Amino acid sequence: MIYTTSIVLIFIICILLILVVLVQNSKGGGLVSNFASSGQIMGARRTTDFLEKATWYLAGGLLAFSIIASLTIPRETIDPNKSLIEDQLKNAPGKTEMPTMPTNNPNTNPQPVNK
Repeated sequence: MIYTTSIVLIFIICILLILVVLVQNSKGGGLVSNFASSGQIMGARRTTDFLEKATWYLAGGLLAFSIIASLTIPRETIDPNKSLIEDQLKNAPGKTEMPTMPTNNPNTNPQPVNK
């Protein structure tokens, strides 16, 4: 249950991280250039700060959920006193028999070919 939830959250975080990184511009333009002339609540500087913080938080969340997922991977427990080879021999589908080989050669009496 925890493993499945963490895998779903990892996928969601990956998609959000891709979108946030694609919105940013490496030179500081990106989404900031659209708001440069307007004096809205989220101005040019605040947009850059928000995108940078979102990138760091998403990257940290991705790391945390990856560690949680690796710790909660469902694993089978194997009895150390039980031999895997013995188990395979006991659960074999059937007894193996020696294959029978043909006793006559099929090419000894060739049939004539009619043309």
